[in-house]
Amino acid sequence: MLLSFERLGWWKWVLVAITGLVTAFLLLPILFIAALSFGSSQWLIFPPPSWTLKWYREFFADPRWLESAWTSLQIAALVTLFSVGIGLCASFALVRGKFRGRETLKAFFLTPMILPVVVLAVALYAFFLRLGLNGTVTGFVLAHLVVALPFSVLAITNALEGFDKSIEDAAVLCGASPLEAKFRVTLPAIGHGLFSAAIFSFLTSWDEVVLAIFMASPTLQTLPVRIWTTLRQDLTPVIASASTLLVLLTILLMLLVALVRKGFKS
Repeated sequence: MLLSFERLGWWKWVLVAITGLVTAFLLLPILFIAALSFGSSQWLIFPPPSWTLKWYREFFADPRWLESAWTSLQIAALVTLFSVGIGLCASFALVRGKFRGRETLKAFFLTPMILPVVVLAVALYAFFLRLGLNGTVTGFVLAHLVVALPFSVLAITNALEGFDKSIEDAAVLCGASPLEAKFRVTLPAIGHGLFSAAIFSFLTSWDEVVLAIFMASPTLQTLPVRIWTTLRQDLTPVIASASTLLVLLTILLMLLVALVRKGFKS
């Protein structure tokens, strides 16, 4: 028995070492990009010869980069709004509904999570091309909504399943209408699910590049598409600055999610 515990302790340290190596393998490229964004060389050279904020100043001084960032922000905000609204309605149907095929419908909503993005992008491109939606904000929003909606459905469904419906029923017995009970009792109680759905929907749209490449036009490009096209033409460190800002915003939003969920639990 003592030998088995010793072996378990040895394997524990092996697993810790493997986890650390995998984590370093995933994070080091991001750290290198962040370091390159502060390098003084006009080429992507590591280690940088010296440090500067020149490339961040160029990023914020270039109207093309700012326009792409503003486009990404607008599309992500619209996707978040529609994703949470549709996800909320779908989650009520999936959790409270009593109809045949409910599990099949849930699987249908989650299909974009397991379908290869390239396949989805080609299909949406061909479909939107017939509708004349390619290169439009509407096309971007609809395409990003397809991949963002599963995250809303998952987050809100889990929150709704953990909510005690008898509390809502008690509010109705006290004189509230069913709709008023949902707005004043249920929605505040599942607020953490709604918030998580909003954040993940925003990040899904904000970071999406494959769908955005198919939906983009010369006059309408999101920030990830601008990074992609610039990377193919010129290896300027401004790309590293833009990428670092994307990663930084993602990290800040994920930390915000963690803090909000901790607040709800406490």
